[in-house]
Amino acid sequence: MSSSLTRAQLFGFGALCMIWGSTWLAIRMVVRDVPPLEAAAIRFFSGAVLLLMMAAAQKRRWPTGERQWNALLVLSLTIMAVPYGLLFWAEQYITSSMTAVLFSAMPLLVALFTPLLMRRTVPRRAVLALLIGCGGLLFLFPGGLSAGGPAQLGALAILVAVVLSAWSIVYAKNRLHDVDPVFATGIQLLFGSVTLLWGTWALESRSHALWTRTAVLAMSFLVLFGSCAAFVIYYWLLKKMQPYQLATTSLITPVIAVLEGALFGHEAVPLLMLVAMAVVLGSVGTVLLSSQQQQNETGKVLLV
Repeated sequence: MSSSLTRAQLFGFGALCMIWGSTWLAIRMVVRDVPPLEAAAIRFFSGAVLLLMMAAAQKRRWPTGERQWNALLVLSLTIMAVPYGLLFWAEQYITSSMTAVLFSAMPLLVALFTPLLMRRTVPRRAVLALLIGCGGLLFLFPGGLSAGGPAQLGALAILVAVVLSAWSIVYAKNRLHDVDPVFATGIQLLFGSVTLLWGTWALESRSHALWTRTAVLAMSFLVLFGSCAAFVIYYWLLKKMQPYQLATTSLITPVIAVLEGALFGHEAVPLLMLVAMAVVLGSVGTVLLSSQQQQNETGKVLLV
């Protein structure tokens, strides 16, 4: 793969960062009034209906063969149902910005899974940049990881979701290269919503949703942008980029969470925080520009 990205790919990458950087806050707004598994199931089912209707109207090509369908079934669990069920549940107890910080570990995990599943090494420069980026994020949220009680269980749930998502990125890169991204996203959302609806029946039968205006608006954003638009862009980019490069979106989303807090929550942004943001963005740029030719020269990946 070339180290350079086209203008369309850079635009898609930026759009993906902006959308997913805003979904953390939207999720937290929804789960204040709606049981988490029910909220995730409604998000995914609504997105699946919209995407599959669009794919059918445009006569897009359905997945073919047992290999592709098996991959979609696996991913509907490992990148949709289980991670997002854990994520929605956890945001009852931890802030949206802290959730984004915990998810920022994903690029390092993707760099670990890449040589194991794809028999490809990751450039040392890229791994070093990922480490620096994660270090910069720690300065954005001082003391935020020391919360106790239910917050610790929430943080553990997020970390499990991160591991599953990181593995799924590399797995999807291997298995879904020839699958239409709209159909792939719609089918995964549909299968994932069925699993989450079962979880709602089994675990949340005594809970009741309160559909306030805020919850409806936040859910609408999650369905239209967080599910339909974002995952289609995501799978399109995954065909063009290496998994560890695409995973750097999770380094930028905490930065967006801080900026949204400053713009909409009137939170102060100290100078040190601005410096940390610059470090994070610089590390992401380094990863995106990492060349596969450099990887072949080093021969081995630096794993932490």
